[in-house]
Amino acid sequence: MNIHEYQAKAIFQKFGLRIPPGKVFDQNTLSLDQIRSIGPKRFAVKAQVHAGGRGKAGGIKIVETAEEAFQAAKSMLGTTLVTYQTAGAAKPIDHVLIETTSQIAHELYLAIALDREAALPCVIGSRAGGVDIETVARETPEEVIKFHFDPDWEFTPKLFEPVVSKLKKALKDLEERAADLALIISKLGKLFVAMDASLVEVNPLGLMADGSLLPIDAKITFDDNGLFRHPELLDLHDPRQEDPREVEAKTYDLSYVGLDGNIGCMVNGAGLAMATMDIIKLNGGEPANFLDVGGGASKEKVAAAFKIILKDPRVKAILVNIFGGIMRCDVIAEGILAALEEIDLQVPLVVRLEGTNVEEGKAILAKSKVKLIAADSFADAAVKVVGLAS
Repeated sequence: MNIHEYQAKAIFQKFGLRIPPGKVFDQNTLSLDQIRSIGPKRFAVKAQVHAGGRGKAGGIKIVETAEEAFQAAKSMLGTTLVTYQTAGAAKPIDHVLIETTSQIAHELYLAIALDREAALPCVIGSRAGGVDIETVARETPEEVIKFHFDPDWEFTPKLFEPVVSKLKKALKDLEERAADLALIISKLGKLFVAMDASLVEVNPLGLMADGSLLPIDAKITFDDNGLFRHPELLDLHDPRQEDPREVEAKTYDLSYVGLDGNIGCMVNGAGLAMATMDIIKLNGGEPANFLDVGGGASKEKVAAAFKIILKDPRVKAILVNIFGGIMRCDVIAEGILAALEEIDLQVPLVVRLEGTNVEEGKAILAKSKVKLIAADSFADAAVKVVGLAS
């Protein structure tokens, strides 16, 4: 689960991290007097959307007066923002964060992420922070420093001295702030583990003109599987920042992610869903979505899945790829036919069944009056649906 910058910074404060003075506003609370109470001059007006790249897209404005901050915020609220991270989707700007801003001597990058290959949290740091950190990671990876740690260790500044030492060598100006940097990393580490986060990112971490270190931006992504331990975090969820199809899918306990292709995919099992997308691409097609209906593919779930897939106007064909394990193929076939009675299917449908009672399932589909194309194998299904979509 993603949250907004202003929400992440509030959590930063709870873990003892200093943040710039600021306030968050919506269209109803925006007030010139409240902006003036933040500070005397020079403000950053920041659109609150779940995406990076806001600065380059016009979602962050640096202004000199409270009056200018008011006008900048007013012009943002109620509009939308598209950045290179939104995949062309426009994110609504319902809130703006207005902060005081001062001179930054150097921008650093600092994050803690879960390294799934190592099965450990990893501190990631770089002397080259800011808007072009992705370019740095791609073109000069040697400037990115990594340090793995055990979540069961005691989070003291001393623990993170190895990564601080490397950052000091990369940026001599950090020499006098090494202890402060180690303390910041230790607090971020505590936050990461205690809150079941999958990412805690500070980009940039500002080395200010006065020598202090200050998180200029903040991002936290929480592991959905750990949210049951933190029910208070559910109040931070902003469904308006998500694809409405993904929001609807969650109500049916479906795992759906919209993509850019034109072949709709309905599969049971995350691994099979990934393999389905891979084989579509291998045959020259592009999947329109990831959709896992799970092991219990009931009629209601299948119908909801079809409806969600068809909300994407780019979909030119659909592949249903089901392995009958716990659920028998004959039951799945009946569910597919019942679901198709509820919708007006106007695109070609390819169905591949395998597993328990597969012959019975194929016979049910063959006897139906529904227009669908049966596939004999995984590869056959991919070839057929790619040909139909093109």
